[in-house]
Amino acid sequence: MENLRVLLCCGAGMSSGFLASGARKAIKKQKLPMTIEARSVTEAGDFMNSIDVMLLGPHYAKDLEKYQEIAKPYGVRVGVISDKIYGSLDANGLIELAQQIAKGE
Repeated sequence: MENLRVLLCCGAGMSSGFLASGARKAIKKQKLPMTIEARSVTEAGDFMNSIDVMLLGPHYAKDLEKYQEIAKPYGVRVGVISDKIYGSLDANGLIELAQQIAKGE
């Protein structure tokens, strides 16, 4: 399986940074072919050439269509992290969500 490249985006990248850190540990432990980084939504456009999936923090759900349009020419799939995953810093839930979005589910 090819390496799945995921970008988490929130306001300043801080909250998603904690979630990404936990997910990286889970990815390493499970030996999954996946990388996860966290950045501010203002930087999201700079990473379109190097990601497969963009996950927005739940507070950016209203902007989903905007980011889907930005990502479309790059073939990047965009989704929103649920409040449950985000609020509980559920690394495994995040990994599953990214995999589902990558598959178009």
